[in-house]
Order: sequence, then structure tokens, then C-alpha cells
Amino acid sequence: MSNRRILVVDNETAIQEVAQISLETVAGWEVTTAGSGLEGLVVAERDRPDAILLDVMMPDMDGLDTFSRLQANPATRSIPVILLTAKVQTTDRQNYQELGIRSTIAKPFSPLELAQQIATTLGWKL
Repeated sequence: MSNRRILVVDNETAIQEVAQISLETVAGWEVTTAGSGLEGLVVAERDRPDAILLDVMMPDMDGLDTFSRLQANPATRSIPVILLTAKVQTTDRQNYQELGIRSTIAKPFSPLELAQQIATTLGWKL
């Protein structure tokens, strides 16, 4: 198991907890969480995680605005971002990829499959 560091940004505490427990248990990754896009920006710049799981629909600053700000910051621009979203349509996926988002994972996600989905997307070994 590798010591990858993942940041989960989601305004729903339950989603943060399930993702954190899943990724720590299944993959042995270190997981930090943020409850808003603004908090996610601060944590991403401070911790420089290996990847970010980012919720699309959040109050105040949604996932796409957060992603845009991550891309605008030289310190966080190269961190791969995977969106967590309840709405995943083919056209959305294409638009997200054109923006530079690595992939999307549909909510609700399977806690047992989450680490593998991330690893596959990013070319990591579990």
C-alpha cells in the first residue's frame, strides 16, 4: 500500500466520512477533508495532496468554481481533480474533461470500489 494523500472536498459530512474511511481502509491512503470550496482551496495549497475528490454541487462556491481557482494557482494547478457528482451525463463528462478534470465518479459511490476508481483514473497501483 502506498502513502498517497487525497483531499476530499464535499459539503456533506457523511460523504467526507465515507470517502475517508473507504480510502484509508481499502488503499491505506492519507485522507484530509474540507467542507467547502474555499476551505478546499486553503487545504490544497497547504497540503499539496496527490489528488482531489471534489463535489460539484456545494453552496457558496461550487466544484467548478473551486476547480477554476485551483487551476489559477500555480501551487495547485498540477493536482489531478476527480469530480464527485450526483449528475453525470455524457455531455457533462466531455465538458469536464475539456476543462482538465481527470474523471467523474457518480454519487452515491461504492465505498469498496472508490479507491480502485481513483487508482485506475490516475494510473496508480493499489
